[in-house]
Amino acid sequence: MGLPALVLFLAFYLYPALQNLQFATRRWDGITEPEFVGFRNFTNLLTNDDLFYKTLGNNLEFTFLVVIFQTIFALLFAVYLVNNSKVNIALRTLYFFPTILSSVSVGMIWLFLYDPNFGAINLFFNKIGLNFLALNWLGDEKSALYAIAFTQVWFHTGQMMVVYIAGLQQIPKELYEAAEVDGASRWKQFRNVTWPMAMPTTLVVMAYTTIQSFRAFDLIMVMTNSTAGPNNSTNIFSTLIYLTLFNELRLGYAAAQTIFMVIVMILITWLQRQTFGKRYEK
Repeated sequence: MGLPALVLFLAFYLYPALQNLQFATRRWDGITEPEFVGFRNFTNLLTNDDLFYKTLGNNLEFTFLVVIFQTIFALLFAVYLVNNSKVNIALRTLYFFPTILSSVSVGMIWLFLYDPNFGAINLFFNKIGLNFLALNWLGDEKSALYAIAFTQVWFHTGQMMVVYIAGLQQIPKELYEAAEVDGASRWKQFRNVTWPMAMPTTLVVMAYTTIQSFRAFDLIMVMTNSTAGPNNSTNIFSTLIYLTLFNELRLGYAAAQTIFMVIVMILITWLQRQTFGKRYEK
């Protein structure tokens, strides 16, 4: 590591992380003198905070949905658009387009689509006679988290598709030619060639998607006009930290929540590596 890179790492990564750890051992409102409380913020978070556990459940469910469906759709699009034809390049551009929009723009688009009175989704269901599917998508605690998860998948699938295409184009064509000679069907080629060879890319996609799902604050803020949604049903770690930091002015407690958020992200990516990485190595 060069000296400039080391300086940047120390200044923008290591020092803020250590300072956050220091804040987590304080009771501080950002105005008065901080009070040292040791690990009280951590113990209170784990033993006396029901909202924390509800948020943890929301975040895990949200992450699971986004990682599974975004990875599947990105891989499927990449498989069908991997060849560099003019039509495929045009379709790649179309699918990638949502990624260049801001989170606020995407949130506003889907806020109108989900509107229970004049939104296109409910109008469509009513038009085809499926009135029972016309829901108050963002106003009902049973559907709000799923609606935002679908939006998140729509938002970033094109970005992950491009990553997959780059990975699939590195697979030697000789492997597919040998599979065709052996009489392998398209499905067998995918299962025995594409999927194993795309596993390193899959690990990258899943890890990046996990981080994205923990950072969906702005999307939730715009689509629910709040940070928690109905009955805290869309509250995830990033929104919980915001509420603790700016609404309650509990900087030390928010720092402790941040540390737990990082720990959970590390555990999820580690489990992904253990589950899929070892299978690839075999």
